[in-house]
Amino acid sequence: MEAAAGRPNRILVIILAVIAVLAVAALAVVFSRGEPALLDESTPQGVVQRYSAAVIDGDESAASAYLTESARTQCVDFERAATDNLRVTLVSTTERASSADVRVLIVVSNGGGPFGNSEYEMEDVFDLVKTDGKWLIDSAPWQLRICTNRTVKQ
Repeated sequence: MEAAAGRPNRILVIILAVIAVLAVAALAVVFSRGEPALLDESTPQGVVQRYSAAVIDGDESAASAYLTESARTQCVDFERAATDNLRVTLVSTTERASSADVRVLIVVSNGGGPFGNSEYEMEDVFDLVKTDGKWLIDSAPWQLRICTNRTVKQ
């Protein structure tokens, strides 16, 4: 009778061990994802990736290196959207001889709320032109726009 009583405990221990192994494996996958691989900077999508990362990191000088002169100087001073809860995902690229369109999915997460974290997403397009053999952004979605010709207000 004692052997039969010990068997359910052994099965329970095995089931708990399997669950623990699966939980550790899931955590390892989540934490090992890291940063996405950088795309080739000589491609339109590589330029958009680096520009977007610079804007999200708050590095406007690095971001402005990926803009055309027109995009750098022809902007109206504005309050830029917060980028700390912003994700940008590549949807598609249409490349022509001297211009390209890079379609992205922009996801904005707003913390909290009565039902947990809320998000909204939208597709938008970066317009690029090829200048001296290099791809530059001529227009960007408003969430990722920077204005480098700001006047200092005192």
